[in-house]
Amino acid sequence: MRDFLKSAFGRSKPKQLRILPQDVTIEIGQGQTLLEAALANGIAYPHDCTVGTCASCKTRLKQGRVREATPFGYTLSKDELDAGYILACQAFPKDELTVVEIDSSAGDLMPAEKYTANIIATEPLTHDILRVTVQTDRAVSYAAGQYANLRKAGGGRARSYSFANAPQRKGRTLLEFYIRKVPGGEFTESLFGGELKGVSLEMEAPLGTFHLRAGDSHMVCIAGGSGLAPLVSILEHARGNRIKRDCTLLFGARTQADLYQLDAIGSIASNWQGDFRFIPVLSDEPLDSDWKGARGLVTDHIAPGFCEGGEGYLCGPPLMIDAAIASLAKHGIPLEKVFYDKFTDSRDR
Repeated sequence: MRDFLKSAFGRSKPKQLRILPQDVTIEIGQGQTLLEAALANGIAYPHDCTVGTCASCKTRLKQGRVREATPFGYTLSKDELDAGYILACQAFPKDELTVVEIDSSAGDLMPAEKYTANIIATEPLTHDILRVTVQTDRAVSYAAGQYANLRKAGGGRARSYSFANAPQRKGRTLLEFYIRKVPGGEFTESLFGGELKGVSLEMEAPLGTFHLRAGDSHMVCIAGGSGLAPLVSILEHARGNRIKRDCTLLFGARTQADLYQLDAIGSIASNWQGDFRFIPVLSDEPLDSDWKGARGLVTDHIAPGFCEGGEGYLCGPPLMIDAAIASLAKHGIPLEKVFYDKFTDSRDR
């Protein structure tokens, strides 16, 4: 009778998490998310924000059920949800065994470190985007496509900005970012007002899992606004290393005045190893202007011709990313071949 009561009312068996492709199984503590359990067991699990907005911990659920702390749909697209993707930082296990699959390439990325930085130069690229040059106290190593978290020394919430220049073998002390002004944003209002020049900044880098994967597939790159930064970094790095792949770069902007870094893109194209196609797309250009290029939403110009057998690399606002994922899937690029970095701000959160 005692054994029956113990089995009926005693402490339940600890839940377990199996992580693929590493094939590692760990216990999940009471009240822990999948991400918290992995990190507590010393597993290099991709993550950053831990609040469900950056999608760095995007994970494919292979077995078991989870409870969402906040809805995954705030960050993941419908296509990703339908394919079984979850956010590990917001997922609590429901079953005794949960099996997930993470991006195996994340383990090859460098761990983040803390740096001291100062803004040494700013240059307007458009009316609401600055090229910001930052000098750090020592060399920073990163993969092209990754980002850094910046904040004023001593306090304030960190803001995430992608590296715009290609990495160097021994790291860089001069780093470039393309930073868009967010109306009412504490950091960017101070930045655009010139109040941060000479102010000490705290920087954490490198962060994120967005980077060029190995292979020879056609690269379908889609950028919106300041989302051009990590793609310029990736393309500059690929060109410098003479990586031979065909590439189509679509860049969505509002008007001709919002197009920038065209000379840099032209230089990349002229020295690219393989075919390079650049398609700028304007959504709000006046109909009576001299613009002869593509119009509408940048995602409307994703064509089957350059999607077959390709890989997607997407950077920009969430709505653009979600629409691009759906369009690429429609044209034959599977979700596991689509890599992205959603550019959110306080309004998105």
